[in-house]
Amino acid sequence: MSDTATFEGWAILELMGHRKLAGYVSEQAIGGAAFVRIDVPAEGETNVATQFYSPSAVYCITPTTEDLARKVAKGAQPAPVTRWELPPPSTPEPVVGFPDDGDDGDEFDEAV
Repeated sequence: MSDTATFEGWAILELMGHRKLAGYVSEQAIGGAAFVRIDVPAEGETNVATQFYSPSAVYCITPTTEDLARKVAKGAQPAPVTRWELPPPSTPEPVVGFPDDGDDGDEFDEAV
């Protein structure tokens, strides 16, 4: 029988690639694999982000108080998706001609 203790609580999470986040850290299984979950707090009771990391990406977890984790989180907010990560918006094909005046049954009259 396995008696494995799991950590869950407020912490500062340091990741490979020199990224540091703070928030409520827990473990979550996704697709049968274990991930480190961090809920990064915003002001009040909401979260600015929830992110999942592979345990191999974690350099250090420092358990701390909720107050200290919230203070660190203010200065280390994860950035939202940036515009360069999104595909460009599709532009509709330009309409050539003028709206139909209703006289000949076609949708558009040709430009003169």
